[in-house]
Amino acid sequence: MKSMYLLLLLPALLAACSEPSSSPKVLTDEAPKEAHRAQDSSKNTGEQIPFDSAYIFSKEYLMGKFDPAKQPEFVRFGKPYADEEGYYLHRLTFEAFAKMYEAAKKDGIRLTIISATRPFTRQKSIWESKWTGRRPVEGQNLAKAVKDPVERAKTILRYSSMPGTSRHHWGTDVDLNALENSYFEQGRGLKEYQWLQAHAAEYGFCQVYTAKGPKRPYGYEEEKWHWSYLPLAKKLTALAKTELKDEDISGFAGAETATAIQVVEHYVLGINPDCL
Repeated sequence: MKSMYLLLLLPALLAACSEPSSSPKVLTDEAPKEAHRAQDSSKNTGEQIPFDSAYIFSKEYLMGKFDPAKQPEFVRFGKPYADEEGYYLHRLTFEAFAKMYEAAKKDGIRLTIISATRPFTRQKSIWESKWTGRRPVEGQNLAKAVKDPVERAKTILRYSSMPGTSRHHWGTDVDLNALENSYFEQGRGLKEYQWLQAHAAEYGFCQVYTAKGPKRPYGYEEEKWHWSYLPLAKKLTALAKTELKDEDISGFAGAETATAIQVVEHYVLGINPDCL
């Protein structure tokens, strides 16, 4: 009788063992609940946004609607890699940058991060300070000097992103050494830039905003200081191309101009083609 019972039970046990798990593999303790929350890009909870082993990102992550300090895959760092303490980057970006930093140091080149991850809230503060005239842009109070909203937005967009569209949201991008192209055109700055041109790709980094021309007709002005970690950033650029819409851009002064400007196509995707 006992043998017959085991024979009847065996198929059920085998079926249970072979049943594939429906739960995603994510790096959080409460994976199903957090995964569901991360898929809703309308909610900015500040909670952990989960990653699976292949780093599948959500639109909420893409738009910077999270707190990097609460993300398990982000690291906090400071000197000697940066000019001050308290910056955040995705772990893989930071690890790659640390290797590049050491290689540059051996060649007598100093690489210092002066800006890293900026969530939506920080980018909103930067944007609105320029939009309202509290922070001059090229010596002008734009609220007084440029009354047309679209033209005012385009002026800010020469060097600053709309909240929700910045690559600095992603934990993949860094600004290095100085925020003026002229710094990199002579002396020590030129040597640093030449080193980056020659070696940054060996560590996964690419200058996303090169000079505009036939291959890059739209987007921000040239930024010799802005470098992106492609192994992660390529995934996010691809996500932006398929999922991010101009209509998604909202929640700050001047957001209504995003559609007229075609901010996703012209700015988010208007990058150096070598970085795609």
